[in-house]
Amino acid sequence: MFGQAKAFSGFSVDDLDKAKRFYGDTLGLRVEESGSGDMRMLGLTLGGGAQVFVYPKENHTPATFTILNFPVDDIDTAVDELAQRGVGLERYPEFGADEKGVVRAGRGDEGPAAIAWFKDPAGNVLSVIQES
Repeated sequence: MFGQAKAFSGFSVDDLDKAKRFYGDTLGLRVEESGSGDMRMLGLTLGGGAQVFVYPKENHTPATFTILNFPVDDIDTAVDELAQRGVGLERYPEFGADEKGVVRAGRGDEGPAAIAWFKDPAGNVLSVIQES
């Protein structure tokens, strides 16, 4: 039924202007704004052309799970670039992060080789992830 639909995901933020600067200027995504007044919204274009809809919500509650994962070839370079742009990493006690804030898999572990989480200005969780 929806196998050929060009589906897209979306999430809310509490400040559309901050989101526009963060996703466009800080992360370097293509950001397009549409609408006006109370009906403003953003369209993010991810690598490969996928679209994400970002909308303001007055009573926004940040997502407590990862809403966007950005695959990278070199997580150390990505983490350093985020730090240079003023983005701090999140550290979760249940995952053993190194001094940079990167969680690295041990030998034989399934899943990504390394992952690091950070938040957008609205508190939504994002990650950079390096595959094995």
